[in-house]
Amino acid sequence: MHNVCAVSILTLALSGAIVHGQAAAPGTAPQGTVPAPAPVPSSVLLRPSLDELQTSLASLKLDKWKKGTVREEAEANVASIQHDLDTNLPPLLSASDTSPGAVSTAIPLLKHLDAVYDVLLRVEEAARVSAPGDQIDTLQKALLKLSSARLALDDQLQTVAATQEKQVVELQTAIKTQQAAQAAHVAQAAAAPPAPCKVTPAHKKKPATTPAKKTTPPAPATGPASGSATAPSGQKTP
Repeated sequence: MHNVCAVSILTLALSGAIVHGQAAAPGTAPQGTVPAPAPVPSSVLLRPSLDELQTSLASLKLDKWKKGTVREEAEANVASIQHDLDTNLPPLLSASDTSPGAVSTAIPLLKHLDAVYDVLLRVEEAARVSAPGDQIDTLQKALLKLSSARLALDDQLQTVAATQEKQVVELQTAIKTQQAAQAAHVAQAAAAPPAPCKVTPAHKKKPATTPAKKTTPPAPATGPASGSATAPSGQKTP
């Protein structure tokens, strides 16, 4: 199927993005990217056709078909389709609806739809051989409606894969541009001469000043001056 090719391309692109740079933050797109429309849930695309198929199978009256191996094979195929509609497809639809457009959940659903379509096609071919005309018309309408629903889901998955691939390519380009700018900045910084170191002169400490000592003047002498003769008491000095 062509959706497998789209998935393979997307996987390779995502791997390249992881190798070459950092991933974008969740919920963000690269600058300049136009966001794609939100994918439609798988149940919205498929439920009308599945309901139509369920009604068509319930209306079949295999006992009115011509007896033989063709009718017996048709009975087994109808039972197989009914089992898929009741048991296998509902959980696959629920898983796909939790993340609309996700490749990992859409592919198992598409595989099962392809299988149901192939079996229904065999029933329709058998009806053209053994069934009445009104039952043939009922099966053909259900077959066409299921085919259209399959194609709608497949086209949506391809669109989502192409959008994601474009976003990855833009992300890779942005990362390479950023890495080139960083490399140029590093090379320019390495080639530039180092800036001279500015030496700040050390501040000289002022010597500590010791306060001058105060000198106390000698006390005046109370006796006679040194070297002067003193007259004996009662005698006159000549």
